[in-house]
Amino acid sequence: MIDVQIIATTSLGDRSYLAHDGRVALVVDPQRDIDRVLALADELGVRITHVAETHIHNDYVSGGLELAGRTGATYLVDARDHVGFDRTPVREGDDIVVGAIRLRPLASPGHTHHHLSYALADASGAVHAVFTGGSMLYGTTGRTDLVSPADTVELTHAQYHSVRRLVDRLPADAVVYPTHGFGSFCSATPPTAEASTVGEQRTANPALTRDEQDFVDTLIAGLGAYPAYYARMGPTNAAGPAPVDLSAPEPVGPVELRARLEAGIGAGQWVVDLRERTAFAAGHLPGSLSFELAEPFVTYLGWLLPEDAELTLVGETPEQIADARRELARIGIDRLAGAATGPIDTLASDATLASYRVSDFSGLLARDPATVTVVDARTENERAGGGVAGSLHIALHELLARRDEVPDGEVWIYCGSGYRAAVAASLLATEAGRDRELVVIDDDWAEAAESGLPIAHDQAPAPVG
Repeated sequence: MIDVQIIATTSLGDRSYLAHDGRVALVVDPQRDIDRVLALADELGVRITHVAETHIHNDYVSGGLELAGRTGATYLVDARDHVGFDRTPVREGDDIVVGAIRLRPLASPGHTHHHLSYALADASGAVHAVFTGGSMLYGTTGRTDLVSPADTVELTHAQYHSVRRLVDRLPADAVVYPTHGFGSFCSATPPTAEASTVGEQRTANPALTRDEQDFVDTLIAGLGAYPAYYARMGPTNAAGPAPVDLSAPEPVGPVELRARLEAGIGAGQWVVDLRERTAFAAGHLPGSLSFELAEPFVTYLGWLLPEDAELTLVGETPEQIADARRELARIGIDRLAGAATGPIDTLASDATLASYRVSDFSGLLARDPATVTVVDARTENERAGGGVAGSLHIALHELLARRDEVPDGEVWIYCGSGYRAAVAASLLATEAGRDRELVVIDDDWAEAAESGLPIAHDQAPAPVG
């Protein structure tokens, strides 16, 4: 009997898989922190003999090379990819034996030029599942603009045909196991399900329900910004990632911490506070930045952090620091300048803690619109669905370059949940020479209309109270 185990990385919106027959196992698209995979194999009592990549990933550093090296497994990578390490090149038409499992690569370009899906069959040849990587996702597909803007149209057409080809060649009851599509920016649009089969995708996937040009035009028109660190992931994975390092960062005492805070992000010193965002708002080290250790943490810190910045983490416990280090390692942020732990007041080195207010959309409604500035930190795609009338739209990933557009005075900041608003407020607070009274709207965007705030789609100036 073939069993497929899911290894979810919710912070990046990805899934890896371990398929086994009770004796030997295949791992598909492993994340860099391979200890999770090794622990699962031990728990199941199986030996990993094969590791397969569906494609050279753009949103995380792969653990495939290290996992194959640690276990002695055969490392399967598309024969057409130019890589800087030894691997077993595979292509469509190969029949790979993994114990009682038969693995059959299927060319499915679109997310990348050289993309493989893998049909999973038993010893009789009956297909039970397909690992689709960034090709056919649940009610959507992988985005097609990550390789190069010049290749986007070509890859979008290829994606359309790949999904149709998969459905034509696979049985309707085959379970679909995508790598992306659970919050990853590698997905063209959010998924429509948590699980699916090939047959269900016939009526759910736009590549199967629309004509080709409509699919291409709609997908490309809907593509928004994606994290800046994506530009480094493909080359890192093609070159061969270094082994993961999850060791504890060097401790940083209050005096050194204060020196780094005083130098500030302008000097490349990023001191990141991992505590819950409302706790940060109530009291934090002046000059520190709020990146709560929650699911969005690694995406947004990775997006904003300059490649040459010195990163110091501040957390309540060593376990919190360890969790953050693991998340950062997944996107190749290995060099940490240190970490400080403990109650925030013990790390202050005689400095007065800073604070700002937290409210909700109802609180904004009660304010006089003539006396406040409202900043929308959501993405362009989110903004297209409407925003608080009269608000200033500066997506979080653009804020550092556009901080001077935010005036002094009372500034209310919102996003989709409060997470990015808290990050934005902490970034604005580090700008020297400004006199702003910051208020974070820690509220879900859906509550904006419920509160009675006017919502505008054309974004012509309008009152907010």
